[in-house]
Amino acid sequence: MTVLRRTLLTAMLALLVGCAPAPTRTAVPAAPAAAVPAHDNLNATIWMQTAAEYEAIVRGVYTSALAQLDTALADPGWNALPEFERSEGFETLPPAIVVDADETMIDNSPFQARGVRDNVGYSRERWLAWVNERRAAALPGALEFAREVAKRGVTVYFVTNRETPDEAESTVANLRALGFPIAADNANVLLRGDARAPGRDKGERRRWIGARHRVLLMLGDNLGDFLDGASVSVEARQALMAPYAGWWGARWFMLPNPSYGSWESAIQTGCPQGSELDGRACKYQRMRLN
Repeated sequence: MTVLRRTLLTAMLALLVGCAPAPTRTAVPAAPAAAVPAHDNLNATIWMQTAAEYEAIVRGVYTSALAQLDTALADPGWNALPEFERSEGFETLPPAIVVDADETMIDNSPFQARGVRDNVGYSRERWLAWVNERRAAALPGALEFAREVAKRGVTVYFVTNRETPDEAESTVANLRALGFPIAADNANVLLRGDARAPGRDKGERRRWIGARHRVLLMLGDNLGDFLDGASVSVEARQALMAPYAGWWGARWFMLPNPSYGSWESAIQTGCPQGSELDGRACKYQRMRLN
């Protein structure tokens, strides 16, 4: 092929390419924004319902508490109530322990699971419907623990923020049906609004018990089960807890509950005043990245 012919052919190809229509580009649609759930409870709920690790922790707490019971019984000066909730002369009073009910002795994770399924948050109406089903199960090892405590002559007081009168009958019936040691007159179940100690926080009910018993142990899943004033900021809760650092695992026993509690409202308390951030955004802001 001569140089002239190669030059002409190259020019013709260039002309054809230049005249060809440019390929059209199909715009890639932006990914739709992920729907924000009513709450982020899926992992917490399924962990509490299925994880062997959760059951191991719960059973370990009861085992440790039962082991401490013997130590507490043998020491007349032992008391699990903060000093300002104790009664003078408690050393001679009959022994008792104080336990929370929900997520401490009984399991309400089906209520949380329904909220995840239906993508709805907490409502009083939904909660009352669940309570009235009377279907909360005992946590793994809880029934055995409570019965063993009662066998040793120690009264088990259930101090719960379920409210009277709306939730009283169903709560007592649920606990009794599971086999927990409930007095014939229900005297060892104190709901919020109980006429014996009607204060909203649990401290007044603990003081009522402390006037009649030497409290050996307390079990709960929320800081407010041990100390009043827990519905404050994250930092204030840490300060509230600090003087009792040595009580955990000795006098006080905490059950795990990543699903709900005053720890969650504490994060909301930490949002800047006047902020438009919702609770979920507040949680993101509180995460540590290093």
